[in-house]
Amino acid sequence: ARQEGGSARRWAGRKIGGSGGFPLVARMLRSVLLVALLGLPGAAGDDVSHKYESWENVVLWVNKVGPYHNPQETYPYFSLPFCKPSDGVKTKKRRAHLGEVLDGHELRNSGISIDFQRTIEKQPICEIPKLRKMDAMEFKRAVRQNYWYNMYVDDLPIWGMVGNVTVHVEDTGLKRKTPVIFTHRTLDISYNNDRIIEVNLTSQNPVEIQEGANLKFTMSVRWSPTDKKFANRFERYLDNEFFEHQIHWFSIFNSFMMVIFLCGLVFLILIRTVKNDFAKYAREEEEAEPGLSDESGWKQLHGDVFREPPSLMLYAALYGTGWQLAVLAFGVILFASLGRFHGEVYEERGEMTQSLLATYALTSVVAGYSSGSYYRQFFNTPRRELQDSRWQQTMIFTILLFPCIIVGIVSCLNMVAMYYQTSNVLSFTVLLKLMGIWMFISFPLAVLGTLFGRHWGGKNTFPCRVNTYPRDLPEAAPWFAQWYFVIPATGLLPFGSIFIEMYFIFTSFWNYKFYYVYGLMLVVYLILTVVTVCTTVVAVYFVLNAENHKWQWLSFNAAGSTAFYVFCYAVYYYYFKTNMQGFLQWAFYFGYTTVFCVGLFILCGTVGSAGAMTFVKTIFRNIKVD
Repeated sequence: ARQEGGSARRWAGRKIGGSGGFPLVARMLRSVLLVALLGLPGAAGDDVSHKYESWENVVLWVNKVGPYHNPQETYPYFSLPFCKPSDGVKTKKRRAHLGEVLDGHELRNSGISIDFQRTIEKQPICEIPKLRKMDAMEFKRAVRQNYWYNMYVDDLPIWGMVGNVTVHVEDTGLKRKTPVIFTHRTLDISYNNDRIIEVNLTSQNPVEIQEGANLKFTMSVRWSPTDKKFANRFERYLDNEFFEHQIHWFSIFNSFMMVIFLCGLVFLILIRTVKNDFAKYAREEEEAEPGLSDESGWKQLHGDVFREPPSLMLYAALYGTGWQLAVLAFGVILFASLGRFHGEVYEERGEMTQSLLATYALTSVVAGYSSGSYYRQFFNTPRRELQDSRWQQTMIFTILLFPCIIVGIVSCLNMVAMYYQTSNVLSFTVLLKLMGIWMFISFPLAVLGTLFGRHWGGKNTFPCRVNTYPRDLPEAAPWFAQWYFVIPATGLLPFGSIFIEMYFIFTSFWNYKFYYVYGLMLVVYLILTVVTVCTTVVAVYFVLNAENHKWQWLSFNAAGSTAFYVFCYAVYYYYFKTNMQGFLQWAFYFGYTTVFCVGLFILCGTVGSAGAMTFVKTIFRNIKVD
């Protein structure tokens, strides 16, 4: 029996609940584990247990093909006229979880026989006696567009080129470009005892692609022992030189120093300035005669600064969604950075997408709680809020806001993928699963969070009473307190703190690199939140000092303007850092970028406005008003 099986049997023999225990529960657990153990395939190896015996079959899975410069333009492997298994490709599909499907993975059995530790040389795979005209055109198009293909051996990815274009110089001196296809593949596999450690693919024997050509596909498999540990077998896919470059570390250090400087600046300017304002107001109250007070500044807004913002429902929905995205980002990055304890996310196909989907569904309670509590605080009593039926509408708005944005963009991308027949098409079954997650997990949790927020988290804690009639806005305000300066200026520093990290993230996502430095990403994320809060607090202070009490939306848009700079950088990256081309890749690039930037706008806007609200409550709590 396997070591895993022995361990499971030892667990099954233990009592539950100490010496007293629960015998019935213990017997049930033993029965369940016994059934599970009997259902194990004994000592047979596979790419789930990653253990094999000598000459045991090792499955070669084929995944997808596509142009090298267009990462999202991928098609099923057998969309090209490669050799297919004798019993067809439909019955050989590997079962995939939702994250794999959303990432466009579709593994199918290649039908090629490979045995563990058995070396073969130039074994015939199949033969195409007379290449048809349409098939020749397909292969030529694939070669001219630098098509690559992706395979898996024991969950280790390998890549190869379909062919290349050779250049021949004719007797006349003219150059003739000829597309050729590689008809021989060599797999060099390293193993340690009963585990596969490394797989390398070499493509050889180029044959000119032309109608009527006879293509004979062959494969060689060579096995060699290695001392490398199984736990370290994925390290060869990580580009340490790229991700751990000095520039990367320097950018993190530079951003950290900027946080220290910015926090110190906020302390020196705002704390001392506000302290001087308090002293000035106290001095004026003592010296001024009744009816002759000539005060100015943020103190004059005590009766309006806590007035509900226009479009309260929309603001509350954005506020709740922003906190959900903030918790989502922190949780997923933290989960990925702790990969050494539960398995690295880059080692499993679709693992990051799966964790994002699960965390989003579970954090819906955060969205409901934050939205409900924010909406509730603008009503003095629960009865007054109940008389206003908009709290139910706010709850529904919060639940639908971000999912509707995603559904709208993804639906457009899915129609594009269906038109081009790529592997990124979401089937009706997948859509039903996503709908089920939203209906039975996300929706109920959001409702539950809203109820908790209304009853226990939404008390009115404003230190000042709101006047019946709003105060008129000043006719003229300093240029640095105008919206057209405050909004773009506030987002500039937060973008500067993540600028270098965005390059590494974009490169890993769009240029076939495995991102693995999630610890650094977590540090950058925390730096982003601190810088966003500090810059938003400074901006709100300038706006309030100009006696403008409509600061809520201004603070949200100012903090969220970081997303605008990220989108501009994405445009620059697309046109100057990649060789992407074609409408399909353009649509997916900017579709994904739009979803990311909208989420970043809501996240940064929420964090910044929450910090500004805390600051405003703090300064107005320490003043005396009649």
